[in-house]
Amino acid sequence: MELKLPERINSILSRLEEGGFVAYAAGGAVRDMLMGREPHDYDIATSARPEDIKRIFKRTIDTGIAHGTVTVVENNIGYEVTTFRRDGEYFDGRHPSSVVFVDDIKEDCMRRDFTINAMMYSPKRGLVDFFGGRQDIEQGIIRCVGDGQKRFSEDALRMLRAVRFSATLNFEIEASTAAAIKKCSNLRRRISNERILSELNKLLISDNPDYIRKLHELGLLVHIIPKLDMCFGAEQRNKYHIYDVGEHIMHTLKNARPDLILRWAALLHDIGKPDTASVDSGGVIHFYGHHRVSRAIADDTLHKLRMDKESIRKILVLIENHDVRVDQAPPAVKRMMAKTGDELFSMLLELQLADNAAKNPEYFEDKKLRIEGVRRTFNEIVTSRQPYRISDLVVNGRDLIKLGYKQGRIISDILKALLNEVIIDPKLNTREYLLQRAKELRAYQKNGHF
Repeated sequence: MELKLPERINSILSRLEEGGFVAYAAGGAVRDMLMGREPHDYDIATSARPEDIKRIFKRTIDTGIAHGTVTVVENNIGYEVTTFRRDGEYFDGRHPSSVVFVDDIKEDCMRRDFTINAMMYSPKRGLVDFFGGRQDIEQGIIRCVGDGQKRFSEDALRMLRAVRFSATLNFEIEASTAAAIKKCSNLRRRISNERILSELNKLLISDNPDYIRKLHELGLLVHIIPKLDMCFGAEQRNKYHIYDVGEHIMHTLKNARPDLILRWAALLHDIGKPDTASVDSGGVIHFYGHHRVSRAIADDTLHKLRMDKESIRKILVLIENHDVRVDQAPPAVKRMMAKTGDELFSMLLELQLADNAAKNPEYFEDKKLRIEGVRRTFNEIVTSRQPYRISDLVVNGRDLIKLGYKQGRIISDILKALLNEVIIDPKLNTREYLLQRAKELRAYQKNGHF
């Protein structure tokens, strides 16, 4: 079999071969090439020792030299070149305590996580596939190399990687590998929250974000986001829903476009429902205040996962307002825009549409028409640059101070009052009108009427 490698990779392989060593493109790049996908990066495995690699190439960086990895820099681009090795014991659940450099390529392949990632290729020697990785690609299977429990005890993150590869490649997790994940699920405590967040992000941005469901089925989700795990099986016994809370969330995810902020909001928008469920005399289940509880749980969850503050802020705004029924009238749209801003308001409408599409289809068309009407109003406001924030007013606090207002809350209150008038009638946003109106409100204030 012949695979086409980039010239820069062929050059590195050739120079290693010319130095008397064997060298291969390894791992994910080989998998992607076999699948007809463009690899994101290329790792190289070789019989050359780190000191040999450093001697052969002019520019190198000791990125992981203790574990046999040297970064070769060619045309200001780095390529990881790693010596064939056998790993020692994994005491921290992530890194081997020691490595032994070997000449046997099969030993190097044996230490890798899944069969589809344990293949190597060189133009000189062709495809190396000891564990049936090519066949597993053809059958769409994620399978561990060797004993699954051993692979996961070495690095527990591999359990999440199995689900992530399943989502991104649209593959099934082979039965014994799935069973090993279930047995090892409590090893989640060995995984840093930052690494978990990275895997969840990749899963959520894939074409199958609802494969979060597999984390639940494999017993992983309860150790990662326990409140989300509780959503599966939580009934929604009312006319607007046809799924339990967990399945509703999965369908909302599928309906949302692949944007991380939007999909995180979709994932967590109803996470507070199990905690707010109440049953009325007719047996109907209600979730009063679930948006506030969902926001609080999401805030705690995302901080624990070490997500950046700005992303958390955006996600929480969407969750808090996902159930707000915005009227199509321009003043109502502007007031919500003032709470969210342009970008998040547009995303909020996307979330609401995805959310409603995951409910009872009997009611969807009316809700879709309303949301589309709000979208048209929003577009008109943005296109015509109508004011909706205090910063859009042509007057500011300094102007009010010149009129005799004292610094403090009263200035904020007056600006809000002026904004309310401008929101209703954008033509009032002139200095002449607003300064005159501020003078009138100043008089009311002196008489104790404001």
